[in-house]
Amino acid sequence: MSPIEKVQNFLSTRVFGEASPVSAHRMSTASLTLTGQAHQENVLIAEGLKRHDAGLLDELIVQYQHRLLRYLLYLTGNREMAEDLFQETWMRVLMRGAQYNGNARFDTWLFTIARNLVIDMRRKRTMISLEELCENNDDDRAFEVPGNGPNPFELYQGYENGQIVAKLLLTLDPLHREVLVLRFQEELSLDEIAHVTAAPLSTVKSRLYRGLASLKPRLEAITGQQEAL
Repeated sequence: MSPIEKVQNFLSTRVFGEASPVSAHRMSTASLTLTGQAHQENVLIAEGLKRHDAGLLDELIVQYQHRLLRYLLYLTGNREMAEDLFQETWMRVLMRGAQYNGNARFDTWLFTIARNLVIDMRRKRTMISLEELCENNDDDRAFEVPGNGPNPFELYQGYENGQIVAKLLLTLDPLHREVLVLRFQEELSLDEIAHVTAAPLSTVKSRLYRGLASLKPRLEAITGQQEAL
């Protein structure tokens, strides 16, 4: 079985199949957590990808499958399309792993591949204007979230229903939604987000500012409705 066939088989049986999710306790002790000693671990990943280490790739898929699929769902708004792009992203990781040098976090490189695939697919299918993910004409105002209170994501932490913010995010402009997801859910730094989105840092800050400003009143409206019940 070729490396590509192995990855396809792994994705179909372990990610989209009916098998139960793999828990952290069942993962190999060699699994990379990418927390602490990040640079050393990134280098180990880069070396493994250059060797086409199938075991390492399996571990990376298990570790990042939920985050990657969630990111693609927010970008596309379509489950079937997100799953197709999910598989294609891992195929690119397999085929182009030698391009990853370990200088950046692996998840930053992974999300960059996924985003480029989304843009390529939309270009081919002419589904929507590429300006939604490519325009850089944001207002480059200084980043300063209005008010001293918690931001919408901090407010969200108190809710039991984890789908509230997810639904509200889908009502935002794709550019602003993407930056919020990368910053608060994927916990990427502003510089890393700029790398993934190929946008200037000032533009990333502007999108984050606008996204938070748009999300907060929508969340407050839902909170008011819940309190009125």
